[in-house]
Amino acid sequence: MVSRAHDLPYQRADRVIPADPQMVDASHFAPANRRRPSGPAMRTFLNIADKWQLSESDRLMVLGLPGRSTYFGWVSKARTNQDLSLPVDTLLRISAILGVHKSLTVLFGSDHEALEWLRGPHDAPTFGGQPPMALLINGTQDGIMIVRRYLDAFRGGTFAAPDADDRDAAPYADDDIVIA
Repeated sequence: MVSRAHDLPYQRADRVIPADPQMVDASHFAPANRRRPSGPAMRTFLNIADKWQLSESDRLMVLGLPGRSTYFGWVSKARTNQDLSLPVDTLLRISAILGVHKSLTVLFGSDHEALEWLRGPHDAPTFGGQPPMALLINGTQDGIMIVRRYLDAFRGGTFAAPDADDRDAAPYADDDIVIA
């Protein structure tokens, strides 16, 4: 008997949980279902890439190195509202870029400040002195996701590496704490 991955149980220390074939519905990845978001996703990516002043080679790296003719085919179809079905990997990359852009919009008062942050070197351990843009254009999905997670955490207030402002700040006094 041939078993399929969704027939295999998931084992936990205290019990066996039968695999649920509906956990991930493969039909979500079918070309027909990828067609609906592909055009708008590509057009939005192109607008963000223009705003971030990404070169053609940078855009190709962010999208996972599709062939140039493939990339320009996608661009042409997206701009003329023709049917377009991007690969799942490309849609995931664009989704992560949208998340980075959203966080930058929330965190910074202007596009100029956001671009300075993306292109400037950072001492945060995540970046190791490199600009976040280096991770975005390194060709890996992981690079994009690292920047997205960093910004999401920073935006949510759950993480921020100490910087000069933190080290030079005066400690709070009892009078600074007000309970209303």
